[in-house]
Amino acid sequence: MAIAMYFAMLFSIPGVTAQTPTDAIMMRQKEFCVVGAYDHSSFDQYWEGTYLRSNGTIATVKRDAYTAGVALGFFDQLNLIASVPYIKTQSTEPNGGHFEGAQGIQDLNLALKWQIIKNQVGPGKLYLLTTAGFGTRLTNYLSDYRPYSIGNGTTEYSLRGIVQYKFDNGIYARGSGAYLLRGQTKAERDYYYNNGSYYTAWMDVPNAWTYNGVLGILLLDNYLKIEGNYVGQRSTSGDDVRPYNAAQPTNKVNFDQVGASVQYYFKGFFTGLSLFANYSQVVNGRNLGKSSQYGFGITYQSGIFQYASEDHMDNSGK
Repeated sequence: MAIAMYFAMLFSIPGVTAQTPTDAIMMRQKEFCVVGAYDHSSFDQYWEGTYLRSNGTIATVKRDAYTAGVALGFFDQLNLIASVPYIKTQSTEPNGGHFEGAQGIQDLNLALKWQIIKNQVGPGKLYLLTTAGFGTRLTNYLSDYRPYSIGNGTTEYSLRGIVQYKFDNGIYARGSGAYLLRGQTKAERDYYYNNGSYYTAWMDVPNAWTYNGVLGILLLDNYLKIEGNYVGQRSTSGDDVRPYNAAQPTNKVNFDQVGASVQYYFKGFFTGLSLFANYSQVVNGRNLGKSSQYGFGITYQSGIFQYASEDHMDNSGK
């Protein structure tokens, strides 16, 4: 029976263009930004190891994520980011009642972001930041129920470096890289195979490196932001999905994903609000679905707003 792969979720809010652990946006001291986002992803093909298969039995696997998040400015150079997603998974085929989707609150994700450098260098500004992250499950969901599981079910620590250069004309480029340190998750069985037999319910979730690249531009006096982006992941260990078997948390999950996003910041009476939308596609992978994703959401930022101020535009990402 061909079983589709589980699309591994990144630590950051999926697709969100408000402040995330991967960007160079900072809140000023005592400012906050709240976000509400919806993302939908689906796939009807998956990589079994590096071999691309079709979902012959369960057709298209769909995943909906509803995320609430907040960024708080402890200091101008130190921010806290928190997010909690609600996930729902299902397929387009009922499978004769054998498989059902899953839904529920997933993980609490926390990150401290520190802006180390923001200096004028030539015709623009250079930014250097680092982010330390922590994630842990909030509910007792089934982590081994692939491809319908809503998460890995393990504690995760991350450390990320971010560098951005923004030209004075509004064009900018950003790159970041992070190491994800993961632990174990408890499966709903007492035996599994991972390049050998294991008579235990505890599975090691592979650690991973993640990479992010962005090319963007600010238009309409910095009220409109357009970005193209790349996200990649490489696991440091793990096994491949065996032919015609289900995925499991021990699998080595690698992928390359490209996408684009747009965000508009309102002015006048609606100052502080923004709307955003995004689209992305997995173009290469190992042990996961060839997924496409779209999303949209709203942000609200409260504090001292002066949209003509260069300092504010730097801190808000505008």
